[in-house]
Amino acid sequence: MNDAELARFTTAAEACEMSNAAFLAYAVDKAARDLTRTAAEIAAERQVIDELFAARRHLGRIHGLFNQTVKALNSGADVPHLDAAAQTVVNAASRMEEAADALLAHRDNAAENGAAA
Repeated sequence: MNDAELARFTTAAEACEMSNAAFLAYAVDKAARDLTRTAAEIAAERQVIDELFAARRHLGRIHGLFNQTVKALNSGADVPHLDAAAQTVVNAASRMEEAADALLAHRDNAAENGAAA
């Protein structure tokens, strides 16, 4: 657990007027009572994270291809669609960043709502 997660956890426990240990026991028990929902939420989040990592790997490969393209340009080759391809990559990277931000916002909202429940 990182410092931010510990602070959020401690704040949630205090809001419920519980010790960290009591709050943890309550939260674990609540999750254990609804395993279908808990497992589905974890699986869905893992799937999104897996897709973001896959997209990051693809962008890494694209980075390598752009390096090859620059090398070809420096050797005098013509790359007629380079601007369009570069813009497509920029758009994909922006969408990936937005997706990561949305995932983090969703996790933060879920943590806040879980603390309020």
